[in-house]
Amino acid sequence: MSIQSLTENPPQIIRSPWRDFLHALVRNPLALVSGGFVLLLIVVAIFAPWLAPWDPMAPDWMALSSPPTAAHWMGTDELGRDLLSRIIYGARISLYIGVLSVTIGMLVGVMLGLLAGYYGGWVDMLIMRGADVLFAFPGMLLAIAVVALLGTGLNNVIIAVAVFSVPVFARIVRASTLSLKQAAYVEAVRCAGAPDSVIILRHILPGTLSSVIVYFTMRIGTSILTAAGLSFIGLGPEPDVPEWGNILAMSRSMMMAGSWHMSVFPGLAIFITVLAFNLLGDALRDTLDPKLKG
Repeated sequence: MSIQSLTENPPQIIRSPWRDFLHALVRNPLALVSGGFVLLLIVVAIFAPWLAPWDPMAPDWMALSSPPTAAHWMGTDELGRDLLSRIIYGARISLYIGVLSVTIGMLVGVMLGLLAGYYGGWVDMLIMRGADVLFAFPGMLLAIAVVALLGTGLNNVIIAVAVFSVPVFARIVRASTLSLKQAAYVEAVRCAGAPDSVIILRHILPGTLSSVIVYFTMRIGTSILTAAGLSFIGLGPEPDVPEWGNILAMSRSMMMAGSWHMSVFPGLAIFITVLAFNLLGDALRDTLDPKLKG
């Protein structure tokens, strides 16, 4: 090949779908801000023992219900425990609940949605009618019912939050599967004699991942909010656990006593975290959905 031909026809740079996705995501300011906050929250949760200025369980008897000071930047609670340290440790617990519960709900829901959409018939009817039963209950009410049956505690809260995530994932994946199983490449693989398990896992499941990833991201914020609500009404982890809902619950008796910081700071932590996950989910949807590109 001559130099002249290379000059007239320069080689084309092959861009991978992953590189295109990252390029589009970085150009979205909404994704940068929300993703940056989520990344910061993850770092805070991982390095909580080193970032927290005080022991979250150690009281300061000389600063009971103290407002923000140089020693306690967010003040202390009624037992003299540093509020900033408890919120930092609470990020670890809230993220643990949110990510694990949504992951469990996603795995179960994706499996059920694939089976319902691919096989149809009585399998589809059985799974979707079960999902409709769960949809009949508001999410918070369903979580309260599950915790009431299983009892309070961190693990039961995770199960309760996971249960009301299952039907939405199942419905999303079922809708995508109904469309994908009629695609020409799936029909070709089926005619070639591939078993159903290979068709479902290797050829249909990848096509549903974009919708699953978007909803997974947004559902984490909802799960954190639901877990905080369960803790606020006394159905979450033990009261001494530095979880954001527990911190808010313990501030109820002090709201009218001028200790505004005990409810404002954990409330802001929940609000900003849920907002960040929702905005990140919107940014991912704008990036992954081909109908919204350009």
